[in-house]
Amino acid sequence: MVQVTDNQAGGAGTAKAVRKVLVVDDSSSQRLTLSRMLHEAGYSVREAASGREALRMCRTDPPDLVFSDWMMPGMNGLDFCHAFRRMPRDGYGYFILLTSKSDRQDMARGFDAGADDFLTKPVNAADLRARITAAERVLRMERELTEKNRLVRSTLSELQQIHEAINGDLIEARKLQQSLVRERYRDFGSAEVSMVLHSCGHVGGDLVGMFQVSESQIGVYGMDVSGHGISSALMTARLAGYLSATTPEQNIALFPDEQGRFHARCPGQTASILNELILGEIETEHYLTLLLALVDLGSGEVTYVQAGHPPPLVQRADGTTEFAGDGGMPVGLLGRATYQTRKVHLNPGDRLFIYSDGMMECHKSNGDMLAETGLADVIQGLRQSRGADCLESLVWQLAEITGSDQFDDDVSAVLLEFNGR
Repeated sequence: MVQVTDNQAGGAGTAKAVRKVLVVDDSSSQRLTLSRMLHEAGYSVREAASGREALRMCRTDPPDLVFSDWMMPGMNGLDFCHAFRRMPRDGYGYFILLTSKSDRQDMARGFDAGADDFLTKPVNAADLRARITAAERVLRMERELTEKNRLVRSTLSELQQIHEAINGDLIEARKLQQSLVRERYRDFGSAEVSMVLHSCGHVGGDLVGMFQVSESQIGVYGMDVSGHGISSALMTARLAGYLSATTPEQNIALFPDEQGRFHARCPGQTASILNELILGEIETEHYLTLLLALVDLGSGEVTYVQAGHPPPLVQRADGTTEFAGDGGMPVGLLGRATYQTRKVHLNPGDRLFIYSDGMMECHKSNGDMLAETGLADVIQGLRQSRGADCLESLVWQLAEITGSDQFDDDVSAVLLEFNGR
């Protein structure tokens, strides 16, 4: 009796990829010979005398490996192979045609029908061993790939659920961050203030705001926390409380007198206090740029501190523009840093723009950044627009320049229009 050992068929020390084998042959002696060889190798073997019988067996219990004679009455091996390949199944079934044919055209027909290999009759032990080894290798790789694909699908499904949960949280975080800017427009009589905040992602590191010091003085500011995303957004939420418009006792830009009335600090001093708070209490790797301005509603005098933020842009009543300030140290980088308070005067009809560097860093179609001169040109073209309409038009024009409303950085601005008393 010719034998095929377990180690020869599946490889020494490896689990079989082929477990169930179906032998299909109209010759009972051929089936018996091949079945015995496979039984002795440790395989579970079933037999079928025809292609139609084999199909019924495949439907109820799909085999891993099929040995099918080519020449059979009724349904021959090629037809059976065609039908076998059309049957739905979870894994791959390896199909070997038993044949005495050796013509290349016949082999091509067999491959076209879906056969994986051929075994010449009468069956030779060495040939049988080689064919089973090839089948084991293919089926093992197929099952490993199937398992890996299953793990990938499972992991992707979990990641999708996590992504949807995070995305939902970020949408809510965006709403909360936008709510930090409680008022986008306010008319103070002799001056009007409008604001815009446009994050490049769900949340960002820019923040704008305003607060009233007294009947004759207001404060406006813009800040930009380093980095992007959640940590920067959390930082802005913390900082918003330090310049609160609703609770003056928490606003570090204000201080009370003996009667409990609040007055404004020098903007440079406010920046110094904020610098020490960030370095001493908040314990973060982030720093920020700040432009804080106090505006006298009667005289139009603006005192401001520029701490690493882009210089404020003043647009005069005739449409001409000029930049004020020359830089300054960002807040939260160096302990005991000092900040200079500067002044600029607004006449009736003049406007003050406080904006983030995301506007200047917008890229034009040629790849160049918009920069200060480009931004000044855009604002000059908007001299007839006022308030929120002006800021909306500004963001729209930036989108036109860059070719997208998804900017590379956060975009924010404060527009103060001085009317005079």
